[in-house]
Amino acid sequence: MALLRPKSKKTKATQEFVPIKEVRDGVVILKDDSMRAILMTSSINFALKSEDMQQAILLQFQNFLNSLDFSIQIHVQSRRLDIRPYLALLEDRYKDQKSDLMKIQTREYIDFVKTFTENADIMSKNFFVVVPYTPSVMPGGKINPIGGIFGKKTIESRNAKIDTFEENRTQLEQRMAIVEQGLLRCGLRAVQLGTEEVIELFYKIFNPGDTEKPMQIS
Repeated sequence: MALLRPKSKKTKATQEFVPIKEVRDGVVILKDDSMRAILMTSSINFALKSEDMQQAILLQFQNFLNSLDFSIQIHVQSRRLDIRPYLALLEDRYKDQKSDLMKIQTREYIDFVKTFTENADIMSKNFFVVVPYTPSVMPGGKINPIGGIFGKKTIESRNAKIDTFEENRTQLEQRMAIVEQGLLRCGLRAVQLGTEEVIELFYKIFNPGDTEKPMQIS
């Protein structure tokens, strides 16, 4: 007699909980067809600035925010710094040392770094600005009924979709330029993330346990 196996319950895939439809040319396209561009920014040591410089930076940042006619999102990614690659490099240097004195000093330095990082959380921080753009939906669009039945897309419709993406990306790039200029006045540099960097960023967000090397601004 064949054994009856219970039907497995259908579980929702992780992708269903992520509002991202695709990432194209560094632009995040959400499931509602709105678009997001992500800028990685540099940082400044505000505490080391003079009081007059601090006031100037705050005033510039205030003016920057007041000049925007669209919303932005500021995201700070704080991760514990992975010191293992640096320790591995020091171990290689230790093996290459010819002098006994240098070997002792290198070993003491390695032990110091290990002890220091074990007793204190060394954090790395990355700063991002998310720039949104929601395309306007034009009413009265017509759909080919035959193409809708058979699920076929004409070449014209595909080209129209590409043209629409390019037009919307142009609008998004204009907003990015405004944000970049505003941050530059505050003493901050900004670089747009490419497709691979965006995917890496979201991978780190949804997989916080994985240790990765921090991204660098070129």
